[in-house]
Order: sequence, then C-alpha cells, then structure tokens
Amino acid sequence: MNGLSTVFLLIGLFLLGGVYSLWKQQLPKSVITVLAIGSAMCLAAGVLRLEVWN
Repeated sequence: MNGLSTVFLLIGLFLLGGVYSLWKQQLPKSVITVLAIGSAMCLAAGVLRLEVWN
C-alpha cells in the first residue's frame, strides 16, 4: 500500500466517524449528506489506488 492510498483511507474513515457523530447529534441532513459523500469519495479513491487492484 502506498502512502497516498493510506492517506485517502485514513481521511475517509475520519470523515465517516464525523458522519456518525453528526447523525447521533441529529444535525441537519444536508451537512451529514455532504460529509458522507466526501467520505465515500476518499474511501473509493484510497481503495482504487491500492496496489492490489492495479
């Protein structure tokens, strides 16, 4: 696993934790949606950059 994919995966997991925290606090759905999309994009980029998939 190279460094950039690791960074993407860590940021994605961090944002996913933020989504869960905001959901538990019942904040506006628009904020949660934007954060969830960002998390999904980071996780997808990290997985696609893994050397296993290339």
